[in-house]
Amino acid sequence: MQRVVGIKFKNSGKIYTFSTNGLDLYIGDDVVVDSSVGLSLGKVVFNNREIDELELSEPLKSVLRKATEKDLKNYKELEQKAEKDIVLVKGKVKELGLEMKIVSAEYLLDGSKIVIEFSAEDRVDFRDLLKELAAMLKVRIELHQVGQRDEVKIKGGIGPCGEICCCSRFLNDFEHVTVKMAKTQGLSLNPTKISGLCGRLMCCLAYENKGYEEILRKMPKLNTMINTPKGNGVVTYNDILRERVSVKIPNGEDSFTVYDFALSELNGEQKEQKVQQTHIENEVKQQSASEETEKQPNETQNSENDKVTFFKDQQNNSSEHKKFNGHKRFNHNKNKMKKSK
Repeated sequence: MQRVVGIKFKNSGKIYTFSTNGLDLYIGDDVVVDSSVGLSLGKVVFNNREIDELELSEPLKSVLRKATEKDLKNYKELEQKAEKDIVLVKGKVKELGLEMKIVSAEYLLDGSKIVIEFSAEDRVDFRDLLKELAAMLKVRIELHQVGQRDEVKIKGGIGPCGEICCCSRFLNDFEHVTVKMAKTQGLSLNPTKISGLCGRLMCCLAYENKGYEEILRKMPKLNTMINTPKGNGVVTYNDILRERVSVKIPNGEDSFTVYDFALSELNGEQKEQKVQQTHIENEVKQQSASEETEKQPNETQNSENDKVTFFKDQQNNSSEHKKFNGHKRFNHNKNKMKKSK
């Protein structure tokens, strides 16, 4: 097992895992790590976790040391320098007429390299830009292309709700958002209504989607016939948040009235119907069971009567047999006496 910590860097909400390298680290500590781009300053967001080394596809990078005052001071100086240099980079991009938008620029902790992130709709040939920036900044330059969502995540902004964008505030990864989620929640499919600053579907559409799906499973489908306390009618609208159903019930041949029912009322009525049906089924079962119990005593009584009749017949037969034998003996004795005379 290997002890690890979670490190979060600036301009990124994603958390990366590093080996503790035997250091006692706590949440909130500033540390210096050897990241994929080079020497960087990060902050510990979780600690005291262990993972199995056999589950790792490649060895983890280690935390080099806790950040010193010198490291923090150097980081702030490089941050201010990057803010000035990004203005020069944007000027060069405009001068060369490149279709790209500079999002951020950040120096590594040792100042040996600057990482520039940009967004563009298509691929950009920035070889001339690299040459001029290298001659101007005198450092190694690394260009990263990012998407529109990553751009808003790095720069931040105020969303349509009036709050700071979720991606730059607390989201670690982007969730998969679909138009079906907007349909499920009964939202307008107007792109301006369901899109964020990045021009993509708002991340918040996925937050409560499961709750909406669970409520919709309980609600009747639109344009279906249901039974209500006011009679049978057709479902015209489902208010998911209030959990209410609008039903059109006909009054006569050419007129109808739309009633608004709580979902609990409709479900309660359906439950009552089920209870009544169950009660009727139980009564039928009890009645059939009582008939069977009534038949059983009659059958036993008939069998007992048959036994008594058979016993009486046996007795009568035995008595008749005795009479016959007695009469036979009497005649035999009578004949015997005649012969003796």
